[in-house]
Amino acid sequence: MTNDEIRAFLENAIQENRVMLFMKGTPHEPACGFSARASGCLNALGVQYSALDILPDPRIREELSGLSGWPTIPQLFVNGELVGGSDIVLEMFESGELAQLLGVEQPQAPEVEQEQPQPQKRPIGLENRLG
Repeated sequence: MTNDEIRAFLENAIQENRVMLFMKGTPHEPACGFSARASGCLNALGVQYSALDILPDPRIREELSGLSGWPTIPQLFVNGELVGGSDIVLEMFESGELAQLLGVEQPQAPEVEQEQPQPQKRPIGLENRLG
């Protein structure tokens, strides 16, 4: 594929998919923590989305960044518009803005149980036999 064909493919993916995530790896096997966070937010909302792994060809990332004006991966698009990267997606998820944008219910935060203090364990003694 030429760079122009890659760019056209990316533009088409953004326009054809209401929610489009460009990431490193896949939602089931993210290849970086930032991509895992972004896909995790979408998964937690139960929204259908399309995802594209940018790793197979470095030109995908180059063309995507040229198209969006956003240098980092992941990149989330909703209704053809760039929402942002991992930090923005996470902030929007936590505030409820992402659920609102996507037209879904914000999941309730699970109640955190009071953790019982763990008994202190003694350190393991090791004998140095290297010297």
